[in-house]
Amino acid sequence: MTASQYFEADWLKRWAHYSPEAVAFKDADTGREITYRALLEQANFLAYFLRDKYAIRAGDRVAVLATNELEFFPLFYATQRLGAILVPMNFRLAPREIAHILGDSAPKLLIHQRQFQEVVDKLDRAALPAQLLHFDGDDSLSTALTATEDRPLIEMGFGPETPILILYTSGTTGSPKGAILTQGSVFWNSINTGLRLNLIQSDVTLAFLPLFHTGGWNVLTTPLLHRGGKSILVRKFDPERVLQLCDSEGVTILFGVPTMMDMMYRTPLFTKASLKTVRYAIVGGEPMPVDLIRTWEAKGIPIRQGYGLTEFGPSVFSLNEEDSIRKIGSIGFPNFYIDVKIVDNDGRELSGADEIGELLLRGPACMAGYWNRPEATAATIQDGWLRTGDLVRRDAEGYFYVVGRKKDMYISGGENVYPAEIEQFLRSHPKIHEAAVIGVPDARWGEVGKAFLTLHPGQALTEQEMAEYCLGNLAKYKIPKYFRFVKELPKGDSGKILKRALAELPA
Repeated sequence: MTASQYFEADWLKRWAHYSPEAVAFKDADTGREITYRALLEQANFLAYFLRDKYAIRAGDRVAVLATNELEFFPLFYATQRLGAILVPMNFRLAPREIAHILGDSAPKLLIHQRQFQEVVDKLDRAALPAQLLHFDGDDSLSTALTATEDRPLIEMGFGPETPILILYTSGTTGSPKGAILTQGSVFWNSINTGLRLNLIQSDVTLAFLPLFHTGGWNVLTTPLLHRGGKSILVRKFDPERVLQLCDSEGVTILFGVPTMMDMMYRTPLFTKASLKTVRYAIVGGEPMPVDLIRTWEAKGIPIRQGYGLTEFGPSVFSLNEEDSIRKIGSIGFPNFYIDVKIVDNDGRELSGADEIGELLLRGPACMAGYWNRPEATAATIQDGWLRTGDLVRRDAEGYFYVVGRKKDMYISGGENVYPAEIEQFLRSHPKIHEAAVIGVPDARWGEVGKAFLTLHPGQALTEQEMAEYCLGNLAKYKIPKYFRFVKELPKGDSGKILKRALAELPA
């Protein structure tokens, strides 16, 4: 059996045969469910619909502007049966930004919810594809699914190199770039995830991260579908609602960034929710504060810290739950079928304990490249290694820690300063809720740190108190020169703090 034949294995076809009545997806708001048998049937019908009515063929792009809806999943597997590529778009973007993605990906068809009709109407006609289809309502993708008929199965005859998704990055350093995910990269991410997180068929998770983000598709949704599990679809994150669903739906694996975990803890429902079915919680994006880890573990929920990125997985590193306190801040070890190395600015590999350098990744879960960006692809993937742009260190026991983004690092008085290290210390202050540090110009030192801080409710602090808190705990060159208290920190759709937005705030 060749590698190409191996990847022709059809997940839906297999599970529709093994467990046809098992629920693959459920809509938390409406209670609608899709079994594995129905998902296969709907995906097959939509493949005919797209092929016959809209002439979608292999390599064509199908753009989607919609919130988290059940129809997304038969559509995802319908395009795969045709060898086409799904392009989910961020519905929070302005028309100008959506026009950029449409212009870059050049889809043959745009499917959009009626609630976004006003946005579509504001787009220049030249930015729109020739064919448009409503996602919902009359004469739409949704109504097409109600007219399913029994037709021969369109087999998935495409190999591991076939692109299936283009996910556009947040564009924090310029115009968004489309990461091309293939059949193979999604498959291997699923394998890596399942092995490290011990996924089983009876697992249930909540899918509340948006489906224009890799977190919505590939942290747990596609790996769990590969394993025959169940995902509960939620349109937006609401802390109390998530806690309620954990109990009512028997959720076994919970995923969130530290901000979300903190929001859930601070709701009145946290003490009342049993969460007895939750085996553990996966946390990514940034280190979770020790006191918050302890709070969740006291509730009986072990915490697994992880690390990933759109361009590779995103299931790249995982920290076992038994190390969550002892190795606070660590992302643990690389997952299965992933090679890693740390290199200095000249590309030399660093093998010593606690040496800081850029993290490079190699393995079959890597993206194929950036859509229409050969120069960006060549700069990111070199000799089979993907340059993450993240600075890491590996301790004497082999545990990895993210020190910061290479572009976030600043030099103060000739010393390299890594904001992630300072942020972790600032969050240790009992009155501090969140912290973000950036480098700003300074006439004497070249650059100095500026910390943006949010406080726990009812607390107050001064810049002088924060400076004194840092003295003796951080080297002087690491202590931010400025401390600014803000109501909230700007965040992206995944919950990560947007450093670029901080830099653009008025002084």
